[in-house]
Amino acid sequence: MTRIERGVASCFRGKSAGVKVPADQILTLDSADGWDLDRVAMSRERAMKISTVARCVELLANSMAVLPIFITNEGTHERARDHPLLRVLRDRANEDMTLFDYTRLMMCNVLLKGNAYAHVWRNQATGEVQELLPLPPDCVTVYVDQSGNIFYLYTNPRTGQMYRLHQTEVIHYKAYSTDGINGISVLSRAAQTMMTAEAAAKYEASVYANGGRPSGVLTVATDLSNKYIEETKADGTVERTSYKDKIRQEWDRVHRGPDNAFRLAVLDNGLSFTPIAMNNTDAQFVESNEVRVADVCRFFGTPLHLVFAGKMSYNSNEQQSIEFVRYTLLGYVTQWQQEDGYKLLLPSERADGWRIKRELKVFLQGDSAAQANWYRTLHELGAYSVNDILALDDRPAVPGGDARYASLNYVPLEDWAALSRQRAEGGNGGG
Repeated sequence: MTRIERGVASCFRGKSAGVKVPADQILTLDSADGWDLDRVAMSRERAMKISTVARCVELLANSMAVLPIFITNEGTHERARDHPLLRVLRDRANEDMTLFDYTRLMMCNVLLKGNAYAHVWRNQATGEVQELLPLPPDCVTVYVDQSGNIFYLYTNPRTGQMYRLHQTEVIHYKAYSTDGINGISVLSRAAQTMMTAEAAAKYEASVYANGGRPSGVLTVATDLSNKYIEETKADGTVERTSYKDKIRQEWDRVHRGPDNAFRLAVLDNGLSFTPIAMNNTDAQFVESNEVRVADVCRFFGTPLHLVFAGKMSYNSNEQQSIEFVRYTLLGYVTQWQQEDGYKLLLPSERADGWRIKRELKVFLQGDSAAQANWYRTLHELGAYSVNDILALDDRPAVPGGDARYASLNYVPLEDWAALSRQRAEGGNGGG
């Protein structure tokens, strides 16, 4: 039994595990609109062979995986330092995966399958989360019982045993959804665009496989319609090959492929070759390829420069990177934070204002000069102490660094009259 299977089975100790739910009590939500999207969706293996798709998936998955995660109180803005859940959220999601590996896998499942599931393995005595165990999306089905309660049906891919999991026992991240329950993968929504990109890649490979030369027509001076070549094989059978096929095979053998490109052809017995030139559409293949790259990026919400395409302008790229964080990553982060907070924190903790947050500032930092100016401004305003700034750069605190300073040149309005009279009388209240 694998680690994931043990984790799923653990929550059924002392219970009747693996009992199938009667079919008449299940309303499957996989195809709520009556259209089976998986039939038109491109498989993950085929999609990841398209360079733009692979880059978009890796970019989004790695971006989510590197975000620092913490537990904070919305009322006091205090961060939890010794919460038992931090061991899972910061160190290892489970015995086999770091949090980075777990997060990246979950994000890949969201993008490529539309849904990502993880079983929440808790200590049965205390209710504390021990591990987060990813579940294969193809083995999980969302269903609703007759009372309208949502459950997750997990099927062991090896044994076929089924487990019914309550929604609080399963972390469920989803992509774009039409019903709020099941996500629809980008591969389903962008199937036509990706299949066009795949066909273009095959076309390009075919061009190079044929030596980068256009196809053509071989002409002979006689009729070859009913002429065949008979060859006797080792087993005594006779194989008939038409003259047309034989000539075509010999031509391809000598001239087809990048190694045979631009070889000199010798024609005899009235044989002539007429090439078919590339048209303007073929000549503009690179330009059309850029359009396909942009189409794929639109579905994933990634800027062109992050997939190494488009124009490379520092100012515009920096702005697009900020927009990528705001309008693409922030949506995923918000959904994940709400799902994590509801499924991983205790009800009493949520009532006290505790939430699970991910830090997006790692992507919003400017260059070193802009960062230094930002720190200086906040320090002069008294918002940051020296130790606060050192902590942001992962450096140790220094003695006396917790003190905060502010200029008396800016004072509260209610104190302005008194400080003004003090300064007029020769005092130094104005700083």
